[in-house]
Amino acid sequence: MRKTFLTITAKHDPNGMIYPLTINWTDGQVYAVDRIIDVRQAVSLKCGGQGLRYTCRIEGKEMYLFYDEGKWFIEA
Repeated sequence: MRKTFLTITAKHDPNGMIYPLTINWTDGQVYAVDRIIDVRQAVSLKCGGQGLRYTCRIEGKEMYLFYDEGKWFIEA
């Protein structure tokens, strides 16, 4: 597995929380985040790195989206 870094459009609230709104895929496709199910500190066991792990529903599929040192990535 490797990290695939993505461009994310996110909302920042006054309390410092970050909420991803859209994922801009490497091929130019843009996908809306339908729902954020969970946010927690976690380690990517498949490709390394740690930070905030967002469990998101995107187009009906559940996936992990990681925010680590100012960068967004998924496990690919």
